[in-house]
Amino acid sequence: MRAVLFENYEQFPSLTDVPRPRPGPGEVLLRVAGAGACHSDISVYRHFKEGQPGAQKPPFVLGHENSGWVEELGEGVSDRIKVGESCLVYGPIGCGLCRKCVQGVETYCENADSLPYLAVGLGRDGGMAEYVSVPAHHLVPLGDADPIDAAPLSDAGLTPYHAIKATLPHLAGGGRHALVIGLGGLGQIGVQILRALTGATVIATDLKAEAREYAERHGAVTVGGGEHQVEEIREITGGKGVDAAFDFVGAAPTVATAAACLAQGGRLNVVGIAGGTHEFSFFTNPYEAYVTNTYWGSVAELWELVDMYRAGQIRPEVERFSMDDALEAYRKLEAGEIFGRAVVVPHGA
Repeated sequence: MRAVLFENYEQFPSLTDVPRPRPGPGEVLLRVAGAGACHSDISVYRHFKEGQPGAQKPPFVLGHENSGWVEELGEGVSDRIKVGESCLVYGPIGCGLCRKCVQGVETYCENADSLPYLAVGLGRDGGMAEYVSVPAHHLVPLGDADPIDAAPLSDAGLTPYHAIKATLPHLAGGGRHALVIGLGGLGQIGVQILRALTGATVIATDLKAEAREYAERHGAVTVGGGEHQVEEIREITGGKGVDAAFDFVGAAPTVATAAACLAQGGRLNVVGIAGGTHEFSFFTNPYEAYVTNTYWGSVAELWELVDMYRAGQIRPEVERFSMDDALEAYRKLEAGEIFGRAVVVPHGA
């Protein structure tokens, strides 16, 4: 079968033929409906070096945002999972035995450092292929919802959902404000989730006018960049600042902007991994405001997110690519030419 293969560090992936996987015990083989191309994939093949923390040893098939139709059941898999069923895949794979894993939060596995891979498509063969084998308990049924457009939800949806859900106590009640920095794939879905789950005024900011316009169509109040950005954001809040900020970039300037916009008791959640840092000072930090970070989410939260998708509360903006054009999807992603999420469709749209 054809697949997008990460073959070596600091080397662009290849579109090549690899053996079709066979599901092991407790696994299911999926005929891939859609596989999302993610900036994390670019980090895998472009930036990580051998031995670096987080680096995943090649070769393996990319693709950690996956949906598909059940093709074959491995040994021991319940027949409640039906061949032909449409499912979304939870990506992280933990040890399955620690406290976090038994809670379904495999992304925070306590034994992650000793495992051979982090997730489907991150160290283990992923779904940027015609078929992928995944743990059966990682499947979330999609029903009659479009599986291709659903593919990015497994990361670009789950990551903001987890961050927002953890922050809901800060947004409970009237007169609350939430700030979204960075209106790429995750930020745009984040705006939709905030609008669906809270009554807060959602303020969104990005340098791209097109991205701001799209966020406005989903109910956000937007602010552009520039030297008066913080003042404009605080003015919308009546001067008190935002109760919750979500930085989907994570660079030093965006972290600083988010921190400068916080109200007393606010929460800044850094979701993007661009390497920015935050300097704390007792005299400049709003009282009882804090900075934290989150990574991905739990399988239970993915079930909840799929419920929102099926109800029409969230809708990813997707650009589809055939398998022939899979490498073009990554080239466009690297060049910043993808609006929303790129999804490779191995078996045709």
